[in-house]
Amino acid sequence: MDEKPYQLLAHVRDPIPAGPGRDLKEDSEYVRHGTCSIFCWVEPLAGWRRVDAQPRRTKIDWARQVKELLCVDYPDAETVVLVMDNLNTHGIGSLYEAFEPAEAFALAQRLEIHHTPKHGSWLNVAEIELSVLTRQCLDRRIEDLETLGAELAAWQRQTNADQRQVQWHFTTDDARIKLRHLYPNT
Repeated sequence: MDEKPYQLLAHVRDPIPAGPGRDLKEDSEYVRHGTCSIFCWVEPLAGWRRVDAQPRRTKIDWARQVKELLCVDYPDAETVVLVMDNLNTHGIGSLYEAFEPAEAFALAQRLEIHHTPKHGSWLNVAEIELSVLTRQCLDRRIEDLETLGAELAAWQRQTNADQRQVQWHFTTDDARIKLRHLYPNT
């Protein structure tokens, strides 16, 4: 899983549409309507993604996203393996801030968490998917959270229908070479 900030931007002037032999013309001036956070969840081998835009990115927001993952997306899974970066909101403590202790404990017991190393964002498949999402879906100005949510839902439906799996070819041996500074000398 990963998330990214996103600026909600509106046009000051309507763009001039493209025509024969003429590209779309868009003014560089814009109106900023705030920011939001896009959460991205990926199951690489199944070709499944869930993306969701929220007004903020707090510990509570992250905990609610985890609860949805466990209770809606994978209600029957005994354990869900979660790979993510070391952001301050990405911890079991966030569950305890958001929910009653018994519920937080029950959710935490179903998680197997693995953090990517610092400067190892390229190891996080969800971060790579956010890059794909940005190029395919967020390459223009979107001015409000509702429109952004609709665009994300359409992208999610299409990519999940395609069931594009992630074929990860980076092996442990590759990691020992590329990340040798993380491994002890023996």
